[in-house]
Amino acid sequence: MNLTGDSLLLSIPAIIIGSIILGIIGVVFGLLFRGIDRKLVAHMQGRIGPPIIQPFRDVRKLLVKETIIPDDALSWLFNAAPVICLVTTIVLLLYIPLFGQKALLDGFGDSILILYLLIVPSLAFVAGGFASSSPYATVGAQREMVIMMSYEFPLALVIVAIAWCIVPVTDAHPFMLSTVAAYPIWNLMGPIGVVGAVVLLFALLAVTPGEVSKVPFDIAEAETEIAGGILVEYSGRNLALFYLADVTKAFVMISLVVALFFPYNLSTVIGISAGIPAAIVNALFFLLKVFLTMFVSVILIRTAMARFKISQASYVYLIAMTLVSLVGLILIEVNLRM
Repeated sequence: MNLTGDSLLLSIPAIIIGSIILGIIGVVFGLLFRGIDRKLVAHMQGRIGPPIIQPFRDVRKLLVKETIIPDDALSWLFNAAPVICLVTTIVLLLYIPLFGQKALLDGFGDSILILYLLIVPSLAFVAGGFASSSPYATVGAQREMVIMMSYEFPLALVIVAIAWCIVPVTDAHPFMLSTVAAYPIWNLMGPIGVVGAVVLLFALLAVTPGEVSKVPFDIAEAETEIAGGILVEYSGRNLALFYLADVTKAFVMISLVVALFFPYNLSTVIGISAGIPAAIVNALFFLLKVFLTMFVSVILIRTAMARFKISQASYVYLIAMTLVSLVGLILIEVNLRM
């Protein structure tokens, strides 16, 4: 998207309004999918589980509770961390195609920028943990840093591999998600390349629970070991902001998986080419893709597995998933040379 100075100035109010709307939508759907997640996991474990709207109730309750700051905490950073975490998570929504539409800031950032922005909420969690002065939070912050450094490399390899597939077929920016949507990886590969794409998808699905801090990679919280870890000293409004950032980041990460590997719309397939009906069909199809991706990458894994040790989690990402991503990249390279 190439905008002149005047047109960019005129678009700023629309970007601001769109950002607010997307932020609200991201938070609402993040809370909704968290409620569905908790309900499904409970049923799969033979429990009744909380109602789907329980996350909304939790946030409402936290917002009216007192916010307590520990005596030894670095108060300005302790209070700023949850705000930074939520704001940067909402910013991510502006660069990812949602509901079958282009991203609000399509053309202003690519998947490499998204890769960097994904680090910021985790860093805000870490900063808040260190600022609280709690030994439990400090241990949780250290664990979060280790996990974050472990999963970044396989995630980067997946993004690079997808761009690698696109380079031979177009002069468009291969890291733009709009380019990925125009040239889906499955349409560009032969049999060997498809196997490589499946391997890359497997690596990305394995990275997702670590990115969103879910079992078996919720080591930074580990309530049974370090009493909640990073969030042990947080309460009230600050805890609500961290909670909202957490559910929104889960929605963002799963939407990124959909944008990278399943950037298809349903409206053209069923013969609805444009207009409001097409937008509704594509939005519902997008939510279905998000749910199925969440079910495979988060719900099934955290239902079937127990929490890893920090050394095991680091090994899974830094060694195993990195090697898996490299195998996928090599298979795609072999396909391109055939």
